[in-house]
Amino acid sequence: MSDESGRRDLRMPTDDELFGVVTTHDGGNHVTVRCEDGKTRMGRIPGRMKYRVWIEEGDVVLIDPWDWQDEKGDLEWRYDSQDADQLRAEGHIE
Repeated sequence: MSDESGRRDLRMPTDDELFGVVTTHDGGNHVTVRCEDGKTRMGRIPGRMKYRVWIEEGDVVLIDPWDWQDEKGDLEWRYDSQDADQLRAEGHIE
């Protein structure tokens, strides 16, 4: 899973997914996400994540923008702080 340097193999975005940072928690299962393409989208926390993964402001996430409404999307993954630091160090996110 990891090599001697402590680097871990992280889940990377598929063709449709983008890295993003949660800017606000809008209540219920919605968050505002600033995406790597410069857009701000409303992210929906799907039921499979809702009570298992706590999403907070500043979290690095993967968002899958909707085909029919580009300003919205589903959260697919949340990185913990250690993984987010690794993504920054490798230049994937700012």
